Amino acid sequence: MIYATASLIMYDEAEMLIKKMLPFVENYTDLLNAALIQHSPGMSLSRTQKLWLGFCITGIILTNSINWSAFSRISVGQYKKNALSWMFRNSKIAWEHLFHFSLSIVFQTYGITKGVISIDDSDKKRSKCTTKIFGVHKIKDKSTGGFCMGQGLVFLTLITPKITVPIGYAFHIPDPEISKWSKEDKRLKKAGVPKSERPKEPARSEAYPTITMIANELLETFVKKHPAIKIEAVVADALYGNAIFMDKASEITGTSQIVSQLRNNQNILIKNKKKSVKEYFEHCQPVEQTLCVRGGKEVKVYISCARMYVCAHDKRRFVIALKYKGEKEYRYLVATDLTWQNIDITEVYTLRWLVEVFIQDHKANEGWGKLTKQPGEDGSYRSLTLSLLVDHCLLLHPDQMASINNKLPAKTVGSLCEIIKIDSILSFVEEIIYSDNPESYFKKISVFLKEHFVKSNDSTKHMNLRPWGRHEPSPSLKYKACR
Repeated sequence: MIYATASLIMYDEAEMLIKKMLPFVENYTDLLNAALIQHSPGMSLSRTQKLWLGFCITGIILTNSINWSAFSRISVGQYKKNALSWMFRNSKIAWEHLFHFSLSIVFQTYGITKGVISIDDSDKKRSKCTTKIFGVHKIKDKSTGGFCMGQGLVFLTLITPKITVPIGYAFHIPDPEISKWSKEDKRLKKAGVPKSERPKEPARSEAYPTITMIANELLETFVKKHPAIKIEAVVADALYGNAIFMDKASEITGTSQIVSQLRNNQNILIKNKKKSVKEYFEHCQPVEQTLCVRGGKEVKVYISCARMYVCAHDKRRFVIALKYKGEKEYRYLVATDLTWQNIDITEVYTLRWLVEVFIQDHKANEGWGKLTKQPGEDGSYRSLTLSLLVDHCLLLHPDQMASINNKLPAKTVGSLCEIIKIDSILSFVEEIIYSDNPESYFKKISVFLKEHFVKSNDSTKHMNLRPWGRHEPSPSLKYKACR
């Protein structure tokens, strides 16, 4: 298979803003290529592919977008946007293997052998008129309470004693037939039509798995790809607190503890009588305990717990009523493993929040928050893969590794990106200083930057080039002043 280096067409009159790849990015692509070769020599990255991948990772960090035009500008025209896009679309890179080989590199670097998996779903807003972006559907807009168009995503993160790292991702698309039925069912219910007279829910298509089905598929993939990692627990919010998900997740991960939440109106069976969990725990005296939140701050909480039969799960579960000091309402945790202590279940569940921190970082600093307009299924999955590789690559930044290995606080993604931007500027200035003709080189760069980075827009504030008009009295109307 031939990959033409000439596909990355260069301008003769301009040099790169990023003349040479930043060392930590180059080291990362070398490690990734070595992992691909070790698995199968046919998967290796060509020199052009490796350069392109490293340049895209750097471009995402510097521009916080996945935008070929922006990437072309920061290269000071050395890479054309069409050539960058062509590589993204047509180059035969082993996309389906990149992410998990990258994970293996991170695990090996930090000596990761165990962790807790946290699962969550997130939305990405899109234009209401888009037709080419994969998986766009109507989603709930939390900021307005209404609806908008967007993509649904499911993320898995591994929380370890050292780092938190994304380990799985997939897009979620609701079954259109079930969505159509649900809308009609709600309309008929509101109109007072009894359930027996309303249409039954259609069978779900295999092409549209639910969020919990997707989460279990991602768990299964991770376990197969990384069997050496011991999963101590899986934590997720109330959406995942159903028997099908929890039992399947427990089966996939072995004897791992699965912790989620129950609704306050879910029934339990006590002495052959059904009660809601809220009703049951209202008559229980809570115990005040000290909870260590994510290994840091200690807070006072009120806890009641019992190992009881949960009707919807058709089996016994460990149910915990938890309320932080100052709160009015309890939340109800549910766990599969009955041999854990209640405080250990409660503390491991506090780790769930870290997946939300990752999602916030991913949207704010890793290119997924804006300008990810790559059409088609491949476009969405590949651009998402690139942005997640940025997260892995940042974990291998020398400053981050030094902090973690020396038992210092890890640096935020935002601060690392700022450090990299400064390094890029300094590297660029260094290239100008040490070039054969610094003055000529500087002039060429200046011309390009002014042409491509600075936009000259017409102002509407000033009246130049516009008719001024007459701003004086008319002699023929002087008699009007006498009346």
